[in-house]
Amino acid sequence: MLWVMFLLVAWGAAAISCVRLCLASAQAAQPPADVAREPSRPELNLYETAFLAGGPHRVADLALVSLHLRRRLLLAHTGWATVVDPEGVDEVERTVIRAIGPEGQSRIAPIRAAAAAADAVRTLADRLVATGLAVPPGTRTGIASAVRAVRGSAVLVVVMGAAAVLLPGREPGYGGPVLAWFGLPLVLTLGCLAIARIENHPYSPWASPTGQRWLDSLPAPVRGADRELLAAVAVRGVRAVRDPALRAALTGRPMNA
Repeated sequence: MLWVMFLLVAWGAAAISCVRLCLASAQAAQPPADVAREPSRPELNLYETAFLAGGPHRVADLALVSLHLRRRLLLAHTGWATVVDPEGVDEVERTVIRAIGPEGQSRIAPIRAAAAAADAVRTLADRLVATGLAVPPGTRTGIASAVRAVRGSAVLVVVMGAAAVLLPGREPGYGGPVLAWFGLPLVLTLGCLAIARIENHPYSPWASPTGQRWLDSLPAPVRGADRELLAAVAVRGVRAVRDPALRAALTGRPMNA
């Protein structure tokens, strides 16, 4: 009955990974211990809103679009950024300009990456975590790691089931009952992944439950003015950009794509 050992391995991996995911999700739903109370009406700027909705790279995209609209940067549809006026109105914009380098021109992708990892964005993130609006980095990575573990367990269950069916010397009709036993841990892992998907989508992985409620309460931006475009980019990302040349510059895709 070697297949029973395979079944025990499959059940153990499935149970441990699913419990881990449940604990990580429960921890993410709890406010930080040092947050005294939930802010009733948090006043957030566009950078903070962008971080809650899309993380550090969304903040960098917002700064790039803001600089482009004010003609401080020229974002070409070819994916290059050129400095026109090296004066930023805040530290995030100055970080973006510094990331371009002394030559005044650079590809947009490395600018975004450098700005997203800069101290200005980390300080913003720490402030949001301290107020209970953002998920602490350890909690966020813990959920991602737990989801990967459940996926790995699902694959392991399939592998163990296949190995049990292919064991030599099996009797006729042996495969059906064995596969049924392995189907139980497979249903468990796939069910946990489905629940995690439903619970987290379309919510932001960066915002805590309090921060997500803040995002849900925001009115839909009115298209037209630059301020409304920046608000739309903060909440929805570069897909809110209607200008095909600017969208191509930020996404790296051809204008006709």
